Amino acid sequence: MEIMLASREIPVKHLSCHYLQNIEYGAEDITILKDGLAFMSTGLKFPGLHSFSDEPGKMYVLDLLHPRPTPVELQISGELDLTSFNPHGISAYTDEADDSVYVFVVNHPHHNSQVEIFRYVEEDTLVHLKTITHPLLHSVNDIVAVGVESFYATNDRYFHSDALLLVAVFLDLTWCDVVFYSPHEVRMVADGLRSPNGINLSPDKRYIYVSDIMDHDIDVFERQEGEQLRYIKSVAVGSLCDNIEVDHKTGDVWLGCHPNAMKLSSYDPEDPPGSEVLRIKNIHSEKPVVSLEYADDGHVLMGSSVAAPYEGKLLIGSVFHKALYCLLK
Repeated sequence: MEIMLASREIPVKHLSCHYLQNIEYGAEDITILKDGLAFMSTGLKFPGLHSFSDEPGKMYVLDLLHPRPTPVELQISGELDLTSFNPHGISAYTDEADDSVYVFVVNHPHHNSQVEIFRYVEEDTLVHLKTITHPLLHSVNDIVAVGVESFYATNDRYFHSDALLLVAVFLDLTWCDVVFYSPHEVRMVADGLRSPNGINLSPDKRYIYVSDIMDHDIDVFERQEGEQLRYIKSVAVGSLCDNIEVDHKTGDVWLGCHPNAMKLSSYDPEDPPGSEVLRIKNIHSEKPVVSLEYADDGHVLMGSSVAAPYEGKLLIGSVFHKALYCLLK
């Protein structure tokens, strides 16, 4: 199938990398604050995808300014059922009023869809503040926080049954959407998407980027009054790109991608799913530049899902495998 890029093979292109300690069951999403603090969601169980662990998911934090950055498991306090914790996309928001850091986590307990809001305190603790559920947030993949309790979210599927999901793929249905949530209103702000996955914000907070994974492109939207989104354009990337991270200094868009979705979904350890990291420079220009920054055939890293840059360093996470710490310079 062309949409799955099932016949695609990619060249191997490595960086100077090593595995991050403690990450054995994937780091599906990673996001980095301006001060070098990285948050990671691990242990995702997702329908149709492999998992090496039956344990609940966990959250980790990593200080990229430390001489030897090592992920530390975050302790979670408050009223949240940790036995069914299944973290997916994440986002972090710093409140400029008091520098408090809020961590937003898409959670799929028992394959449901909800968003958890935490406050990050001390060095290794997340205090659970709130669980958000809403009929419009029915199949959330990723979020980007734009306030202490507000965010944009992608719904990656319209149907919930696997059979109907396949029908949607074969019929090329573009029924998925992006939703804006705040305590005052919840509404759909962009639609007509095939399968929106990663979502993130430009450094000036004027634009929203969405990875339409099955369309093999990145959609660019401009934020309007009332938080509506105006479609600007799409940038073709030629791969199934998952999460989006944005370099806070350059504005470059970094993508963790799946070069071949058939290998990802059918998981064969003898022919493992590969990994691919792409970067888009000058995304708002007439000729954005898409470059291959890292590629592996699955023997080092299987199923890359995110690539988060920070001042010459790069963290590459995966859906169910390991995570890499790489040097870009």
